[in-house]
Amino acid sequence: MSLVSTLQGINRFFASLESKHPLLPWGLAVVVLFGVPPLLGALLNEYYVYLANKICIFILLTVGLNIVKGFCGQVTVGHIGLYAIGAVTSAVLSTKFGVPFWLTFPAAILATGLAGIIVGVPSLRLEGAYLALATLGLGESVRIMISVTPYLGSSTGLGGIVPPDFFGYSLDSFTKYYYLVMPMAILGIYLSFAILRSSMGRAFQAIREDTIAAAASGIDVRKFKLLAFVISALYAGAAGSLFAHMPPGYVHHNNFTIIEMVTLLLMVVLGGIGHIWGGVVGAIVVTIIYDQTLEFYFYQPLLFGLSMVLLVVFMPNGLGGLLDRYMTTQRFIDAREEARRGAA
Repeated sequence: MSLVSTLQGINRFFASLESKHPLLPWGLAVVVLFGVPPLLGALLNEYYVYLANKICIFILLTVGLNIVKGFCGQVTVGHIGLYAIGAVTSAVLSTKFGVPFWLTFPAAILATGLAGIIVGVPSLRLEGAYLALATLGLGESVRIMISVTPYLGSSTGLGGIVPPDFFGYSLDSFTKYYYLVMPMAILGIYLSFAILRSSMGRAFQAIREDTIAAAASGIDVRKFKLLAFVISALYAGAAGSLFAHMPPGYVHHNNFTIIEMVTLLLMVVLGGIGHIWGGVVGAIVVTIIYDQTLEFYFYQPLLFGLSMVLLVVFMPNGLGGLLDRYMTTQRFIDAREEARRGAA
């Protein structure tokens, strides 16, 4: 059985589930993924459950970045700054004011959404490399501000962040915390697909393909560009809050360096800009590679930067684009074979 026929069979299976109820395939995914921590604990150790938690958080980040970069075509490299705002907002509310997770989480999302508006409005006048430089400045400015402000942790960071409490049941271990971040990641992917299939998503894609043509067809380009930036910021805020409260509950400004931003971009580029599932695969693959190359810390920026250049040169559309091209080519080959058999 070819790869295309396998993927088509999987697609038909999920389409049949979706025809019964739109949420049924997503519920099935959550049920299947519930067995990951016991499996990892039995085969490896609990550290890999922690790695699975990080993957779920990075999936939220890549899915959010794909909305502004993949759907709408805006070149932003400051997403890690929004992630930092969400994490520090949750950390400060938890450690300084004793606010529980279920209130710090929406507060972090609102704070990053507001930051997205503040940064997004002036950025509407910028395109290409100029927008990239402006957003890069945002990411570094946020990190530097955290590093020099004692109230935000400064050089020591913020520790003692209380884990989420669910009706008296504390999610104070990697395994317990997985059952919070995994459904959040699935929800983030589902909402991303919902946005892509909506009129909003079609407007985003029209702007990505040709801004002038989109404006000429009646799309409010400024409004939808700002909306994409804000939605992306909301995803980053959610991911930041989940990161802050993950055991052991510690946030430091070194969690939000340019290396992390390059790593995040590599996830999106590897998966394929504009491909939701590609971004998910990219988050999984790059997080594992990043973890396994920590001993080469001083060379990581070079390794990831070189990887990104090679990906852009040899796989400009990432894994998602490569798979799309393969499936399209295979369909033409299958159609030609059927035509030959019919002629014979």
